[in-house]
Amino acid sequence: MQKHENEIRKANLGEAFFTFAALIIVMFVSIIKYEQSPHIPMLIGVLIVSLVAIKIGYDWDFIERAMIKGISQAMQSIIILAIIGVLIGVWILSGVVPTMIYYGLLILRPSIFLVATVLITSITSLATGTSWGTAGTMGIALMGIAHGLGIPAPITAGAVLSGAYFGDKMSPLSDTTNLAPAMAGTDVFSHIKAMLKPTVLAYILTLIIFGVLSLKYTGASADLSSVEIITEGLKNNFNISPILLLAPVVVILSIAMKMPAVPGITLGIITAAVLGPIFQGVHLGDLLGASLEGYVSTTGVEAVDKLLTAGGLNSMMSSISLTIIAMMFGGVAEEIGLLEVIVKKFLHHVKSSVGIVASTLITCLVTNATMPEQYISIVVPGRMFKNEYEDRGIDPNLLSSTLESGGTVTSAMIPWNTCGTYMTSVLGVATTAYLPFLFFNLLMPVCQLLITAIDSKKYKLSK
Repeated sequence: MQKHENEIRKANLGEAFFTFAALIIVMFVSIIKYEQSPHIPMLIGVLIVSLVAIKIGYDWDFIERAMIKGISQAMQSIIILAIIGVLIGVWILSGVVPTMIYYGLLILRPSIFLVATVLITSITSLATGTSWGTAGTMGIALMGIAHGLGIPAPITAGAVLSGAYFGDKMSPLSDTTNLAPAMAGTDVFSHIKAMLKPTVLAYILTLIIFGVLSLKYTGASADLSSVEIITEGLKNNFNISPILLLAPVVVILSIAMKMPAVPGITLGIITAAVLGPIFQGVHLGDLLGASLEGYVSTTGVEAVDKLLTAGGLNSMMSSISLTIIAMMFGGVAEEIGLLEVIVKKFLHHVKSSVGIVASTLITCLVTNATMPEQYISIVVPGRMFKNEYEDRGIDPNLLSSTLESGGTVTSAMIPWNTCGTYMTSVLGVATTAYLPFLFFNLLMPVCQLLITAIDSKKYKLSK
């Protein structure tokens, strides 16, 4: 019979290293060597962490409860994944996405496109507080426009996500922007103020880099004939109207007015479902079919068909199942203290503010990779480091800012993280393909360390 849960020890350092090393090896071999999806490797990881828990002394009932608890922490992500799949299918069928792409192709030019993409997604994400909603709406349209302008999809995805995560990180409407200060013991506006220096630095550098990259796509480098082909294909197969832009406007305004993301996105679906029959002549059966199976484009124009065959609830099932499996692993790993034991082992060697910030950043990244959910990468390190920052007399705003710089922005870098799988599903670009161009996210931890080093005298450390 299992001992009382209070009497069962947490995992030791060897058990923690074994579990994470085994997961990393399984992931690496399966994904890199055999080019398989991360679903089964992550399920093997669940088996490994469960066996470690059993070895320690926990019974199956405890392990199962830990899995369910982990899954419950990602339920909002799962619901949004499902609804965004429906939204994409309905928006394409109703002509919303074709209209966004059409007008975007008429306005944007290759020489300004990448910088404009960062700015557009930044504003959208700041207004809505969600990188997911931004990528699932403006991001989809911008990916289509980039295709028409001859700009590679991985670079465009990097620009879309750089802007989306800037807004997600800085918006007071964002879940993560409110979650990080809650974990650190400060308030949201002090938190935003503390993030300004490193975030603005990373953002300016990102705009400069994309501005330089844009030079490659000016003049003869851009195949503008493809723009004409796509715009004609869109105009010949859809009734294009600025009124159809009402759907994304409704989403942006509803969330900007502090409506939760799920009902806000649902309003966008309903708006498109009303406009679809009016402008495209579709009926309820068409809308239901596109909601489930997605939209299948048959215009005869290859570029348009490739672009607009997307969406549907079923298209998100792979991401949803990976999210569930990943959170099964994360739930057990958190409950038996795998990450906590590693951090505590090495923290006593850290003597400087830069060192503790670096430790926090690394922990957030490791959490995103091993308990692959953005919220968990803020909650778990926040819980673990809060007392350490307090004991050393360090401003809690430094912790909250670091949690965002290491947790929020690195989530999209991990292929099996809920954010990585979502962005890949929505934008149609593999995480490993857009990662080299995810400049804001890559620069953010570096800028956090740099600003911490410059302002180190502000942070009181125990001797």
